[in-house]
Amino acid sequence: MTLAQLNERGLLLVGCGRMGGALLRGWLDRGLDPAAVRVMDPAAPGWLAERGIATQGALPEEPAVIVLAVKPQMMGAALPQVTDAARGGALVLSVAAGVTIAAYERAFPAAPVVRAMPNTPAAIGQAITAIVGNARADEADMALAETLMGAVGQVVRLTDEAQMDAVTALSGSGPAYVFHLIEALVAAGEAEGLPAPLALALARATVAGAGALAMQDGPDPAALREAVTSPGGTTAAGLAHLMDAGSGLVPLIGRTVAAAAARGRELGA
Repeated sequence: MTLAQLNERGLLLVGCGRMGGALLRGWLDRGLDPAAVRVMDPAAPGWLAERGIATQGALPEEPAVIVLAVKPQMMGAALPQVTDAARGGALVLSVAAGVTIAAYERAFPAAPVVRAMPNTPAAIGQAITAIVGNARADEADMALAETLMGAVGQVVRLTDEAQMDAVTALSGSGPAYVFHLIEALVAAGEAEGLPAPLALALARATVAGAGALAMQDGPDPAALREAVTSPGGTTAAGLAHLMDAGSGLVPLIGRTVAAAAARGRELGA
């Protein structure tokens, strides 16, 4: 099913904050008719009315898809409000961190369910999203979920829901780690005498450029690192600290991702 084909049965979006809004913009840009969308959000942004998207009135009786884009702590209150809408065989697609498929199956016992974990670059169409479905989600359901999430970037499929906590900790939370790296580079540049605006411009462009280079086909990150590291040079001097086996970046990032994954498991318990 394409986004244009959703126009016949429609789509119910529950929650239209940053992620829900980014998804909706992506769908509209790819052919979803605003008249086919119903948004359920007590704080619906004003641009929805400008685009002709309904936020009031009865919910659609048999939408093709129900997309759950509320915060995990709000999910318990949101699910009872949309259970009736799922009785027509709608695909239930969630982008909430930590909420398990089992929780959705309790609310929608006969529905195909797909969990998705996008990240914040969805706002510029550069997300990476992992998806996994329940036993009722067939290939058509998974393909539809992939199409929907593909409106904001790349999509990968998981083989087991147990992988979702690691995905959440790595790519879901990962943009925050990168933003903090930029902060750290700026602070280090300032400590070496650079004006703050210049340090920020250099750090931003360096991270963006290195990331774009890493996305190209060809050498893996280790080979790229080695290519820019001359023996006895400035990069090697810096990497000696960053690659320290006990206090360097690898053990630090390992602890960081492990802590985030553990929190994800706690949220889903």
